[in-house]
Amino acid sequence: MNPYLDIIIRSATVYFFMVIALRVFGKKELSQLNTADVILILLISNSVQNAMVGNDSSLYGGLIAATVLFGINFILKKIMFKYQKINSFFIDKPEILIHNGTLEFKTLSRLNITSEELREAMREHGVEHFKDVKLSMLEIDGNISIITGNINLKQSLYKRKKKVKKTIL
Repeated sequence: MNPYLDIIIRSATVYFFMVIALRVFGKKELSQLNTADVILILLISNSVQNAMVGNDSSLYGGLIAATVLFGINFILKKIMFKYQKINSFFIDKPEILIHNGTLEFKTLSRLNITSEELREAMREHGVEHFKDVKLSMLEIDGNISIITGNINLKQSLYKRKKKVKKTIL
């Protein structure tokens, strides 16, 4: 087999494996990375590098693997935009965590979100009590957004590592 065709097939296989693995482990894991998660990502990238290029450690081999990954990602995003069923397989829907002050225990349990994680998100949004939360959602990017019923309070969306504040009055 052509060594570059082998790299293309290997790279595509690794890409789809990683997409499915990330889909299985869930969106919460992507948003809140701790030290162990960063180490895992680094080790995974190192382990799959050999699986993609095999014995070819040349510049061309690496460029071909990177080009295949970018190409697949580009095509997959176009397909997801066009076909809703494929999009819904790869992208989760937002999940309601608190509705009108009432915690959705089944959802929290299924998503493995602890009460401390939820309280942390509430503190980040300036909310002290569950009863003050009109709506809390686990967004598709893994962040928790909180809307209060008090129109005098500011509503913000907090992202780890980079704060993005959106004020609604």
